[in-house]
Amino acid sequence: MFGREVYERRRKTLLVRMREAGQSGLILFIGNAEAPAQYKDNCYKWRQDSSWLYYWGLDEPLMAAVLSIDSGEEILFADDVDMDDIIWMGPQPSVESKAALVGVSRHRPYSELPGWLQERTKGRPVHFLPPSRYYNTLMLEKLLPGAAPSEALIKAVISMRLIKEDIEIEAIDYACDLGYQMHSVARDAIEVGLVEQEIVGRMEAVALSKGWGVSFPTILTLHGETLHNHGHAAVIEPGKLMVIDAGVESNEHYASDFTRTYPTSGKFTQKQKEVYQIVYDCNQLAFSLAKPGITYRDVHLATARKMLEGLSALGLVKGDLDEMVAAGIAGLFQPHGLGHNMGLDVHDMEDLGENLVGYDPDQTRAKQLGLGSLRMARRLVPGHVITDEPGIYFIPALIEKFKKEGLGQDFVNYAKLESYYDFGGIRIEDDVLITAEGARRLGQKRLPASVEEVEAAMQ
Repeated sequence: MFGREVYERRRKTLLVRMREAGQSGLILFIGNAEAPAQYKDNCYKWRQDSSWLYYWGLDEPLMAAVLSIDSGEEILFADDVDMDDIIWMGPQPSVESKAALVGVSRHRPYSELPGWLQERTKGRPVHFLPPSRYYNTLMLEKLLPGAAPSEALIKAVISMRLIKEDIEIEAIDYACDLGYQMHSVARDAIEVGLVEQEIVGRMEAVALSKGWGVSFPTILTLHGETLHNHGHAAVIEPGKLMVIDAGVESNEHYASDFTRTYPTSGKFTQKQKEVYQIVYDCNQLAFSLAKPGITYRDVHLATARKMLEGLSALGLVKGDLDEMVAAGIAGLFQPHGLGHNMGLDVHDMEDLGENLVGYDPDQTRAKQLGLGSLRMARRLVPGHVITDEPGIYFIPALIEKFKKEGLGQDFVNYAKLESYYDFGGIRIEDDVLITAEGARRLGQKRLPASVEEVEAAMQ
């Protein structure tokens, strides 16, 4: 949790932006509740709603709050513990003392929220964000039957959370330092004959011993051609490529997200090295281009062109590079976007609407494979935190589909691609802050990334 003044300032700024958008009425925030896994008292690991954390800071279940756009009134709804709670949890700070930590002077019992709203919402709009949890969905339907999330509030929140404050950047830097440690443990543990799960366990021990845990389910796999492969049952084989895509969520709930690809035998084969170098060059190019004023869509397209240039040199594609980019040929090899926003969520604010978060009002999302999956296309400004994660994947089913449908037949060397069907995939990902001068990678140290750095680190 940050200092009280941080949350006070954020709420005041939110009210100003809502008023500037011509809005009135109330803003309702509902924090998360515990989510039972098998039965009521055995719950999934507790995680508070990120927008709640951003404005209210209190990391506990069953809390709600109301802001008046018109008067600036703030009320926290939460309950003090009773004796049953004390028996199981021990004595707890009062709601009044918790509210004071984030600069709220008024509070009422959680159970009074429905009645309080009913009395004060007649003829007044109530703004709320889209719920991501089932409990919150039911709660909102009960409180405001048939009401829809407020687009004005969504846009106001996105405008604030997209641009990271200095204290947030420090928190993300720290999460990236933890991510560096976790990935280093994983790299050093790669051993032929080991089961993938054993490495995942060592990685997540770092995340749990030094932070809240992982920022998303860990991807560690010999089958990197499956983009989100969460299975960890394979035995590590020699001569393969291992993709490790993982991040740490700090105790302050800020995320890191790195990907590295390692040769399981310690050195790349010539074939692996050739493809790896293309991905590395794309990663470097994207970082060099990332600066205020350029759209991340244009950075994505520039890296797609660079990728096709490298694949052309290998004889896997042919023809004019710009024509191939326009035809979407890069999507056959990288069917995902170059990167996404990151912050309190590893895919920051995508619960508020991926297009609203990742696209400027004058941008339209493409339908093309790869480019259409770009989660962050906006014109970059200082304070954006984004990922730079190009990849090349040889997905036999996708290649066969393209071939069968006659897609890219003027550009793709399908005959030569068959020899890559058992190749797997390669991805290299860094977390990047846009600065006034350009960009910097987050965290004190960068994980080994070049062919030479990776092979040296694995020795």
